[in-house]
Amino acid sequence: VITGSSGLYESAMGESYPKRGNYEYIKKKAEGVFYDPAVATKEIVDEVFGVVNDRNKLIKTLAIAKSAIRHNMAKDLPKMQTPVCIIWGKQDSVTPPEVATEFHEKLPDSELFWIDKCGHAAMMEHPDQFNEILAAWLEKREL
Repeated sequence: VITGSSGLYESAMGESYPKRGNYEYIKKKAEGVFYDPAVATKEIVDEVFGVVNDRNKLIKTLAIAKSAIRHNMAKDLPKMQTPVCIIWGKQDSVTPPEVATEFHEKLPDSELFWIDKCGHAAMMEHPDQFNEILAAWLEKREL
């Protein structure tokens, strides 16, 4: 199952890197991950703020992001024979919908499902719909 996945194109940091001590900046960035900014609750913003302000966690997070940028998977995807369920937010601005379409086109055994009025974190923004799609796909595939 992939959703909002890295590996083809990334824009998570946008035009700048996280400003460690600026809570409002982190709040704005967290809200931008969702179609409905209200999903970025204080608890979520606090968690992101904590990661950004923890030097070790920030270094690890940035290393993962840089690795995703360096290691484009486009040429590897057609070789993957594993069944893949792709669930994507139609309004994902971090990894845009075109990326989901490209994953679907390149993966030989994939199905693509869209969730409308949904940003980057479909499983958080629309958990019931996400789980319904996933459960139906698993049942159909007898997995």
